[in-house]
Amino acid sequence: MNGNLFRSTWAEVDLNAIAHNIGEMKKRLPEHCGIIAVVKANAYGHGAVEVAKTALESGAKMLAVALLEEALTLREANITAPILVFGRVLPQDVPVAVQHDITLTCFQKEWIHDVNRVSLPSPVNVHMKWDTGMGRVGLRTEKELEEITKEIENSPKIHLTGVYSHFATADEADLSYFEMQRRRFEHLLQTFKAIRNEPVSVHIGNSAASIRFPEQMYNYIRFGISMYGLYPSDVVKNEREIELEPAFSLHSRLIHVKRMARKESISYGATYTTKDDEYIGTIPIGYADGWIRKLQGMDVLVDGKRMPIIGRITMDQTMIKLDGEYPVGTKVTLIGKQGNDEIETDEIAEKLETINYEIPCMIPERVPRLYK
Repeated sequence: MNGNLFRSTWAEVDLNAIAHNIGEMKKRLPEHCGIIAVVKANAYGHGAVEVAKTALESGAKMLAVALLEEALTLREANITAPILVFGRVLPQDVPVAVQHDITLTCFQKEWIHDVNRVSLPSPVNVHMKWDTGMGRVGLRTEKELEEITKEIENSPKIHLTGVYSHFATADEADLSYFEMQRRRFEHLLQTFKAIRNEPVSVHIGNSAASIRFPEQMYNYIRFGISMYGLYPSDVVKNEREIELEPAFSLHSRLIHVKRMARKESISYGATYTTKDDEYIGTIPIGYADGWIRKLQGMDVLVDGKRMPIIGRITMDQTMIKLDGEYPVGTKVTLIGKQGNDEIETDEIAEKLETINYEIPCMIPERVPRLYK
């Protein structure tokens, strides 16, 4: 969203960082391996349409989303590149996918049977999902693979264009489970090639696997979290095989500053009491903006210096302890750089005992995105 900004809280998305990260990934990949830009969940909270356009301009060959609705949003924005939907789409909705040239994921015989009963203007393109150890969705056995492949070959309404799997532990130091999954995939792939001659696109690499083992990838990699400048884990971050630039930052402005006397309490529950005369600043962001109450005690940046969040975070406002009096309108950075300091998304994730993926995703559209 780039329209008028009516509130003093906003997120900035640096599209140049997206382009940089794709460029750095391309340098690591073999020439035959292309990039699928993963823009599900509104591009991990960054803005699906804007990120998708930047990714394609930067060399991505295809887009991927989780839901048919997400794919349609991209089509409505006049994006014509190939789009893969990871999630299961209801058979009765397959005509919509065909109408908009959207590729679906297939892994069930029953789904194939149901699609065969639906009237389609042309065959639907599908990628077959193999569960090699994630335990989420996908066929698991040789028998399932043979049966589903046969069902697809006998169906005039389904056109198989790809196969893929997903790693559960590619970002960890212990690679034994990753290697087990890779061997399972290779075994299924050999089985598949023995029963089907027509070539298809093959992709197994998420961000972690692609960064760490680029030579082991096939026709495509799926570039997700690292396209946004975040490392999948501390292991991958410390290995530093690629230099990423974070695309997301979060900012607000002081809307009120007051000097409070000693032993005055702040916010609901009176969980913070001043120890001396203190300057307290209020910023217009709260848990309705994804800045949840567990972030009490987290630092923000004011004038390039760290200042703590004090008192309970409320639905729309948060209070911070200032080191002096600042004018209303002073910029406050909650995620990102200010002066010589930086609050990384990883730091917020550590405070919340979660992963960095969750942080930009939890900031809703109530917080406007400004694109650089």
